[in-house]
Amino acid sequence: MSCDDLGTEVDVRLPAGRVVSLVPSLTEALAATRPAALVGATDWCTHPADLDVPRVRGTKNPHLRAVEELAPDLVVANQEENRELDVRRLREAGVPVWVTRIQTVDEAFASMRRLFDDALGWGVPAWLEEAARVWAEPTPTTAVRPRVAVAVWRDPWMVVGRDTFTGDLVERLGWVHAYGGAVERYPHVSIDELDRDDLDLVLLPDEPYAFAADDGPEAFSHVPTALVSGRLLTWYGPSLLEARSGLEPRCR
Repeated sequence: MSCDDLGTEVDVRLPAGRVVSLVPSLTEALAATRPAALVGATDWCTHPADLDVPRVRGTKNPHLRAVEELAPDLVVANQEENRELDVRRLREAGVPVWVTRIQTVDEAFASMRRLFDDALGWGVPAWLEEAARVWAEPTPTTAVRPRVAVAVWRDPWMVVGRDTFTGDLVERLGWVHAYGGAVERYPHVSIDELDRDDLDLVLLPDEPYAFAADDGPEAFSHVPTALVSGRLLTWYGPSLLEARSGLEPRCR
């Protein structure tokens, strides 16, 4: 028996042969490692593109009976993306649930290693070790570090704030996370607060809000914006193999 990232003991028969994922980024990680063991995922699990498993609704409103009927050896969840209520109800129904807690890039690697080794009994996959090697490279240093904000919603506008994986990733890319000292993890801001001269760039990812060429950049008149992949910016998993090279050029 091992403890998940929140310290809860989880009893799993190892190796886990049937897994349901309630976290899109971890769904991709599981599918990249042992696809035959992934027997269920949420409607928001879009990677890999050819994923063909039963869907159990969303991350915030999973169909718990459907999850139970899949008879998983383990359900994988995340503290931020999934509700404690749903985790508790699954556990009360006798379904083992492993909850991850990831707020930094280093925590992502540590958490996923424990997930694959301790919770699943699969061993640490090669792609994870390679991604860790990529991010072990020194943070780029420049005379002036660009000040970058990450918008995640509009009407009302919201940005990435403190204690988030995405905020830490921004810092690891050598940028200054403009809202890293915010009181909230995802503060609401006015467009005037966001479209200001002391920012060098506002990143507009395609999720959770689907910013696009005609939906987002037109609101800014002072600060440059860049449309980026939400998967590279907010997901942990195989996307970390691409994120560093895919995002760094945005501020060059």
